[in-house]
Amino acid sequence: MAALLEVKNLKTYFYKKRTVIPAVDGVDLKINKGETLAIVGESGSGKSITSLSIMKLVPSPAGKIVEGEIILDGKNLIDLTEAEMCKVRGNDVSMIFQEPMTSLNPVLTVGEQIIEVLMYHQKMSKVEATKKAIEMLEMVGFSRAAELINDYPHRLSGGMRQRVMIAIAMSCNPKLLIADEPTTALDVTIQAQILDLMKDLSRKFDTSILLITHDLGVVSEVADKIVVMYGGQVVEQSPVDDLFDEPLHPYTVGLMNSIPAIEGEIERLQSIEGNVPSPENMPKGCRFAPRCSKAFDRCFAEAPQLKQMGKERAVRCFLYDDGGAKA
Repeated sequence: MAALLEVKNLKTYFYKKRTVIPAVDGVDLKINKGETLAIVGESGSGKSITSLSIMKLVPSPAGKIVEGEIILDGKNLIDLTEAEMCKVRGNDVSMIFQEPMTSLNPVLTVGEQIIEVLMYHQKMSKVEATKKAIEMLEMVGFSRAAELINDYPHRLSGGMRQRVMIAIAMSCNPKLLIADEPTTALDVTIQAQILDLMKDLSRKFDTSILLITHDLGVVSEVADKIVVMYGGQVVEQSPVDDLFDEPLHPYTVGLMNSIPAIEGEIERLQSIEGNVPSPENMPKGCRFAPRCSKAFDRCFAEAPQLKQMGKERAVRCFLYDDGGAKA
């Protein structure tokens, strides 16, 4: 299967006075055409900065992509000027943010915000763009789309605003859709509807999805592959079914154990001791070692590399140095 997006050795650092903060530190990703890849991890693990780096929207001048390649359909986005990236954003790559109320412009109607994108990227006339905007709103589930285009965002519920965001993101038939915690602010019923909608549109437009989330329940519903991040690095990558059947990295095991189960008599959920380390003060050696129940001396002195475990799996852990888990 052909790769749509390849991220190679991505390093995004923030500069604070005399301190260098490695928010994303050597990340590698690959998304094939029509595939959904999920990035999971706790807050502070580098998920959102990775997605902003792909869009080249890292807050500047404090933040900077210092190394790596971001190759979209054969084109390295790192080499593009800001003017060239403006043509890529919204057209080839679109992004859905986790809080639609702050992402939508409160002083423009819903219709104006979709029409603007279509006129800029697709060079449509206003009449053509208005017709297409109504079609997109109908496609994401609005029955009275022709009336809705004249409404302002504050008149819509959270779920309706997120549907509008998806309509805007999909209006130019992008090759890649980046969804950063798209269901966080929504109740469970609406979450399911939004996820189903994203899956349907992905199939219809053959769009690849990069899903940023901390919710493993969401991942199991929509993703084909999963990347687990911790401390700005990838610690495990795997097809979704394999990871749920047999998580390899101790951090992934901890995340899986913290999911509530319907069956069984466990009264108290397991938790991972400690907190995600501050990017300003990463521990020496393995970044998860201070919280890991399986850590030994080498883990505190030496940083593990990402090790291939078969064709589609990889893990960053010394437990797998000989190609298989040590007791």
